[in-house]
Amino acid sequence: MTGPAVPRGLPQVRGSYRFGADLSRTTWFRAGGCADVLFRPADENDLAAFMAARPRDLAVTVIGVGSNVLVRDRGIGGVTVRLGRAFTEVAARGTQIHAGAAALDGRVARQAASAGLAGLEFLAGVPGTIGGAVAMNAGAYGRELSDVLVRVRGIDGDGRVRDLAPAELGHGYRRCALAGRWIFTSAVLRGAPADPGAVHERIREIEERRASTQPVRERTGGSTFRNPPRARAWELIDRAGCRGMRVGAAMVSQRHCNFLINTGGASAADLETLAEEVRRRVEASSGVRLEWEIRRLGRAAGGAP
Repeated sequence: MTGPAVPRGLPQVRGSYRFGADLSRTTWFRAGGCADVLFRPADENDLAAFMAARPRDLAVTVIGVGSNVLVRDRGIGGVTVRLGRAFTEVAARGTQIHAGAAALDGRVARQAASAGLAGLEFLAGVPGTIGGAVAMNAGAYGRELSDVLVRVRGIDGDGRVRDLAPAELGHGYRRCALAGRWIFTSAVLRGAPADPGAVHERIREIEERRASTQPVRERTGGSTFRNPPRARAWELIDRAGCRGMRVGAAMVSQRHCNFLINTGGASAADLETLAEEVRRRVEASSGVRLEWEIRRLGRAAGGAP
């Protein structure tokens, strides 16, 4: 069995490279292959220097905590970037929250509450990190990140660092026009003065509701499909008779059927095959073609890119 394909011309970095890093230990699905190279930058300057010095044909993929991704079984080629501790700072400054891209969404919500700032409670219902939330305009319970965004800091493909205004991001429903072209390193969010106790109580209600309606303790990747216009993905899936459907050890959640679950030992191919069968059945029953919300990364088992 051959090892990972190590790209030529990797720049010297202050952070770390790992070769053949098993991403199934990282993603919430606990499935999928390895990163040929996993790069953890020491800080923003280290990441910018890497992007500036890398070979231009070197593919770069960014992952957060793996909450909304499906890494295919043959892994990810090129370099996979995962932001670490240097990108986790969260601080309240006046009515704004400054958060590193690797800061967990729920932590940002709670720190805003402790600072007496309301408006960010919905982040307690969003699995993942602030960087991922920017990249997909994540949302829950009637709000999305673009509603509270002041500015974002990012690095482009040539290693240039600059602040971006919300209008430059091209945010739409679960979309960001710059995702995949920029690496977001931090964001500034706006809150509104409020009683900390009341805000914490709202967060508690959101967390309890999420736990009662979603399979949060299972090996899952969050919402599989975007809600189509004027419809809910889970309702279309349920009407198509897909609740509880299985492919191998992959299953459509009984609790919330827009979630897929690895019941133990499922491959990424099992999960992707199941999701595509759900899409086929929904389209056949309703005429609606569901769009993936989960990011599928890397090389499929059959050799597809």
